[in-house]
Amino acid sequence: MNRGETIINRVEKSGLLTIDLQDYLKDIQTRVIDLKDYLFQGLVLKEKDFREALKTIDTSQFKEAVVLITCTTDAIIPSWAYMLLMSKLSIITPSIAIGNESDLERVLIEHAINKIELSDYAGAKVVVKGCGSVQQRDYAYAKLTQAILPHVASIMYGEPCSTVPVYKKPR
Repeated sequence: MNRGETIINRVEKSGLLTIDLQDYLKDIQTRVIDLKDYLFQGLVLKEKDFREALKTIDTSQFKEAVVLITCTTDAIIPSWAYMLLMSKLSIITPSIAIGNESDLERVLIEHAINKIELSDYAGAKVVVKGCGSVQQRDYAYAKLTQAILPHVASIMYGEPCSTVPVYKKPR
């Protein structure tokens, strides 16, 4: 390179926009409701007692959090218990997982994807950043692709300097 020449950043000039799903996953608060705490003698959920217990739950702790409803003990939980909790929590947070940590991860991913302002990527060439510590990577990147596909001109996977083409909008 000769003196006086400027270095041109081709990646910057390419017009590529990068989506790093990890940016949207950070700072998401999670809360867990473990139904084992409501079992009678650690075995069974009594409807009347459970309904009374639900009245005392401080729902403010669930605002703007992703909630996991689980039971970490070996008990049969009736469907109405999940329905009661859902009816109480849905007005506070739309992001609720039922099951285990894996189910929570999927809801976290969907919650993060819903935070992306899709209009910012209208007609854009998008690179989905492939490195990072995203859990359930295959699920995460497939769901992200599904969400952005209708909005973008193209999708690539990897880093802007080294990508794998995934999708190109037909002309």
